[in-house]
Amino acid sequence: MRAWVIGLVVTVVPCVPAAAEEKSRAVTAKNGMIVCVSPEAADVGVAVLKQGGTAVDAAVAVAFAMAVTYPAAGNIGGGGFMLVHPSKGAPVVFEYRETAPAAVTRDTFAKTTDWHDNKAVGVPGTVRGLELAHKRFGKLAWKALIEPAVRLADDGFVLDAPMVKSLNDAVKRKGGSDEFRRLFGKDGGKATWKVGDRLVQNDLARTLRAVAKGGADAFYTGNLAELFVAEMKAGSGFITAKDLAGYRANERKPIHGTYRGYDVYGPPPPSSGGIALVEMLNTLEHFDLATMGPESAEARHIMAEAMRRAYVDRAKFVGDADFVRVPEFLTSKDHAKKLAATIDRTKATPSEPLADGIILSTEGDSTTHFSIIDSAGMAVANTYTLEDSYGSRIVVRGAGYILNNEMGDFNARPGVTTKKGRIGTDPNLVAPGKRMLSSQSPTIIAKDGKPLLVTGSPGGRTIINTVLCVATNVIDFQLDIQSAVDAPRQHHQWLPDELKLEGKNEELRAKLAALGHKVGTHKQGDAHSIWIDPKTGLYHGAADRRINGKAAGY
Repeated sequence: MRAWVIGLVVTVVPCVPAAAEEKSRAVTAKNGMIVCVSPEAADVGVAVLKQGGTAVDAAVAVAFAMAVTYPAAGNIGGGGFMLVHPSKGAPVVFEYRETAPAAVTRDTFAKTTDWHDNKAVGVPGTVRGLELAHKRFGKLAWKALIEPAVRLADDGFVLDAPMVKSLNDAVKRKGGSDEFRRLFGKDGGKATWKVGDRLVQNDLARTLRAVAKGGADAFYTGNLAELFVAEMKAGSGFITAKDLAGYRANERKPIHGTYRGYDVYGPPPPSSGGIALVEMLNTLEHFDLATMGPESAEARHIMAEAMRRAYVDRAKFVGDADFVRVPEFLTSKDHAKKLAATIDRTKATPSEPLADGIILSTEGDSTTHFSIIDSAGMAVANTYTLEDSYGSRIVVRGAGYILNNEMGDFNARPGVTTKKGRIGTDPNLVAPGKRMLSSQSPTIIAKDGKPLLVTGSPGGRTIINTVLCVATNVIDFQLDIQSAVDAPRQHHQWLPDELKLEGKNEELRAKLAALGHKVGTHKQGDAHSIWIDPKTGLYHGAADRRINGKAAGY
């Protein structure tokens, strides 16, 4: 139990375990739920809900708090997507993906090998995006929602073991700026962080105070913008004051599909997440996964084949819809029916023949997701990122925040698509003002107009498949939310032609190999999720055991 002060109100945040078993991290609550990677931010969010704030109010407070307490991915120097399912009315996406500066061309990054310099930075979108969502669905004062983050930065927060390892590893890595090592290394990197140490970020606190007082304009213009542009010039970066002042977040219509009678909502382009997820689910509707079982080779094979085909379409067709035409048929039931008909239940389909006109050449996990629901039933799924862990590892001097390295999410080399997974197709080539393609997949699944599952994940191209695994675990295999989140996952992204599995089920691996799959091993990102019991209305929050995190409710 923790106490947080927001404004003049002291709020005590209790967490009620769903079961007495120590191994379970699930939490049950009646009036509100936050699930995220940062325990401090989760407590901040619940305090906001208890004061009558909406799920979007809580999302704003959590996002700013995580910019302090989870600097590997929590941010004000990056971007992302927020999916809101109101208690009444249609779901909406607030898209705040970063944009390419005006100075770049389609060949700017063709020979780039280092994505940790000022040139790799895209125009940040987080602050504009959070403000846009707050203006539409917020209830509490903007300033009050940022105050907890200011205090966390000014007073510091106590480092636990995962954060100690994260900071120490980041400071030791090659690249990054001296300012990054000064602020995030103990004694400027001369010493090693220990559990119980306190990380204080006074420069970031000043920046957050300015944003709390002046809104997003304080970040994109004025003194803070001058500090940003000076940092760009010092490292020969591309972003100018005009790029920064001209950034706009967007309110967009979510991708909508249906799966076995449930409504599925996800982010639209420039994310590929909503399209690919709906396409895969549409394909899987042609197979009875429930009778196969979650750990059966047959179910894993069918899911891998659906993944493989969706990722081909992702490479062929999906980019920033303000720059390229993204076909509507990708999420149609007819398209999925045709894809399902090409799946052989007895053997894997080789990836290369699916290229179909894509010329094959010979030649990150620092996103974070949180899920929220308030007492009125408004749900928020928010995923945002710096791209690599700690982004570019460049800090804006005097402002204290880390810059993204999102330009690496564009297809850097036009026409170069390799068997190892590099994609060079046209839809995601860089252009001035364009938003780079994302795999971020904040997802809400609803039944009869009410949210049932709120989920999402970090993990680069694995994100979409992580969400698919959680969704099928809940809908097809009827797992409780903690089991659905904890269960081993799988990933296939077309190229490289490899099915990657979590866990050590050797019998399953052998059966999949016998079907023709090249089977590998990896760990997928965390999926902090909420399931709403349609019978009782209770909220069940599941923090993912793959990483530190917390489900907090009241």
